[in-house]
Amino acid sequence: MPLLRKAAAALSATAAVLLAIPPTASATPAPQGTAPHGTAPYGTAPHGTFVRESFDRLPLGAISAGRGWTTDTSNGTLTVEPSTSGEPGRELRVHTEGNGRAFLAFSDLAPPGNSYWARMRLRVDAFPTAPDWAHWTIAEASGSDSPTLVRPLGGQYAPTDKGNFWGVGSDLGPTGDWTAWKTSAPAAAAKWQCVEFHLDATDNRVTVYLDGVEQSDLTVSTKQHGGTADDFVFPTFDKLKLGWQLYQSDPTPSSYDMRLDDIALSTRRVGGCES
Repeated sequence: MPLLRKAAAALSATAAVLLAIPPTASATPAPQGTAPHGTAPYGTAPHGTFVRESFDRLPLGAISAGRGWTTDTSNGTLTVEPSTSGEPGRELRVHTEGNGRAFLAFSDLAPPGNSYWARMRLRVDAFPTAPDWAHWTIAEASGSDSPTLVRPLGGQYAPTDKGNFWGVGSDLGPTGDWTAWKTSAPAAAAKWQCVEFHLDATDNRVTVYLDGVEQSDLTVSTKQHGGTADDFVFPTFDKLKLGWQLYQSDPTPSSYDMRLDDIALSTRRVGGCES
């Protein structure tokens, strides 16, 4: 059984432990013990985990903030809804109209060494099929000391290859606006995936994993990226946004829905994506 599958029931003793666990993201490492539904067990999670969010302890309905995060929306909404994966628990529905955006924003981050791992489960109902080269972002990391936006999870619709493909990207920095998508990493709609990325400041390296498998073609670093001849250099990370944004107007389809669950940020790889 995948580590991320939500547990069906809990013994009363376990339930007592769960009640003591903060329901949303936390700025402190998660304690050892039994995890809430939808997260890797605390006993196997890295001690360096500094953010967790499974949405299971949040009320159903529209939401604008939680413990450790706020929201950033324009023509979009964020709603806590019952799980659609067939398991108990709750998840976040991210909805946008046109080229709107809807993000969770984790602010005031200070990862040691300016490096960290992220893990989440997500499902995008449909990716754009127009206009040509429509560009979308799911994760965006930034820092107040630099205009550079690092987009470790995103992609683009490539009419030449008739599909959407995952890609790492950046904007507003010295390397310009780029998304290094690869046909070796097709983006599958209407499918739950466990996605991880690692931001490693030692070489300004971004590494992406899909369902536990490293996507080496997507790796970018200081000298190897999709922008200008300048070096790709991280800002000092203090914010991470997770959600959906499409940048082109009048897209097809005209609205977008994504489901998001089991978020964890850590100084070490969290794991839990392997089947």
